[in-house]
Amino acid sequence: MNIYESAEDYLEAILMIKERKGYVRSVDIADELQFSKASVSVAMKKLRENGYVSMDPSGAITLLEPGLEIAERIYERHKVLTELFESFGVDHDIAARDACKVEHDLSPETFEALKKYYQKTK
Repeated sequence: MNIYESAEDYLEAILMIKERKGYVRSVDIADELQFSKASVSVAMKKLRENGYVSMDPSGAITLLEPGLEIAERIYERHKVLTELFESFGVDHDIAARDACKVEHDLSPETFEALKKYYQKTK
């Protein structure tokens, strides 16, 4: 499945916000990603049209199964890579920013190898 990095970022943000707050609205995503509300609105429309999210009449956003699968994959990568970089002595904020850059581009094989290696060294 090909999905753009920006869509992965939106889906990951929805998952993270849901875990923190218990619900997600477009304004929460705009705040989280520091995007305009208009940009988030356009992205949510595309994600709805592609079957990744749904939005109820009150504006609450829910990840649908395909969106949840992508969000969980990206979020796991983010957490593992952040921890790995921190284990090398990288500051948390820098490690998290770098993880965001890398999480989208690693092949599944490379990520699994990194994860396995990191888990052995913990």
